[in-house]
Amino acid sequence: MSVSAEQTEAQLAAVVARAAEIAREAGARLKEYFADGVETEYKGDVDLVTVADRAVEKLIRTRLGEVFPEHGIYGEEGTRERLEGEFRWYVDPLDGTTNFAHGFPQFCVSMGLEHRAKETAENADGKLVGAVIYDPMRDELFTAERGGGAWLNGRRMKVSSTPVLGESLIATGFPSRKRHASPNIHFYHEFTLRSHGVRRAGSAALDLAYVAAGRLEAFWEFNLNPWDTAAGILLVTEAGGRVTGFAGQQYKLDSCEILASNGLIHDELVGMFETLFAGRDLEPIPTPHEYAEQRAARLASESARL
Repeated sequence: MSVSAEQTEAQLAAVVARAAEIAREAGARLKEYFADGVETEYKGDVDLVTVADRAVEKLIRTRLGEVFPEHGIYGEEGTRERLEGEFRWYVDPLDGTTNFAHGFPQFCVSMGLEHRAKETAENADGKLVGAVIYDPMRDELFTAERGGGAWLNGRRMKVSSTPVLGESLIATGFPSRKRHASPNIHFYHEFTLRSHGVRRAGSAALDLAYVAAGRLEAFWEFNLNPWDTAAGILLVTEAGGRVTGFAGQQYKLDSCEILASNGLIHDELVGMFETLFAGRDLEPIPTPHEYAEQRAARLASESARL
């Protein structure tokens, strides 16, 4: 089965539905490996890879080739097939490998579909048109089609309505390698002090899905790859959120930074990044009394507008 740019939303939904079936099959295989224990090795100095990563990417590659023979596949574990095609799947067969290898049940299958029109330059992004993220441990299936909204197990998702960072739960991640050289611990510290908390759960794809579902208000991270983010980006934007770089610039799949939010706190986050990167001091953290006054004033203003 192949698709063209002119196909209807219903036809694109059918493509995503078939991909979701593949993701469920892949997730079931991951659960089997997780229950039995997996053999782990290193693909770098500290980056883990398991038998499950490779076996499940092979399964997804085979199934996608059967159902969408004209579609390209760009996978984390090395699959590079038919990349000259009009459509390309970015596949992470196991996002959260370190969690998986340690028996920590926070991981998923992530599949994002990009449409690359014939005029798309080699170094330019196409349009993200389909997304599937499947968490087999919770049996949660996140899906989106461009223009068709974002869904969790068949129920439409919307980003949260929390309007300020101070009332937000946000998330980030840290690289497996060169953590000592990453500036993110500094950002983590400052955002922790100025929010309801920062979570570091170890799966960027699920973090993005949680922003789309309204479970988190924002997510940021350095140095991710297209297979980490492609599906999650579409979920967030179709759920009403916003995805950019740290300075608010348009996000590209090969960007070294990602900032996703419910949209309402995005400018506040961009402002914090600008201040921190410039080495300027942030505004003092409000006292509990000052924070309560600010919140009361905001709620009164919102009530007066209704």
